[in-house]
Amino acid sequence: MAARIDIGFDGHDIERLADFWAAALGYVRSGAVAQYCWITDPAGVGPKFVFQQVPEGKTAKNRLHIDIQAADIEGLAAQLEAAGATRVRRVDEFGFFWVVMLDPEGNEFCIVPPE
Repeated sequence: MAARIDIGFDGHDIERLADFWAAALGYVRSGAVAQYCWITDPAGVGPKFVFQQVPEGKTAKNRLHIDIQAADIEGLAAQLEAAGATRVRRVDEFGFFWVVMLDPEGNEFCIVPPE
């Protein structure tokens, strides 16, 4: 049996993070209570993302990050920059490329080609 998972993010402005990631993934805001809010895949397939408000800031590189697959990598990168992301760099390796980015609170993620 495959395990269902939730993915957790700590942050200061969890409403902004939830809105950013909902737009980035095509998810919807689906709940909030106290220092938590979450987004879900409207198709019910992908994992739930839970955002927890914490007092401390991000201090190091993520040990785990999200890869978003996109046919138009540069187009999605531009769209997410307009939504508050920061472009870090383009990586060209193994005959293809991807873009490394930061979400509005500095969490690393990549936009990669589809499988």
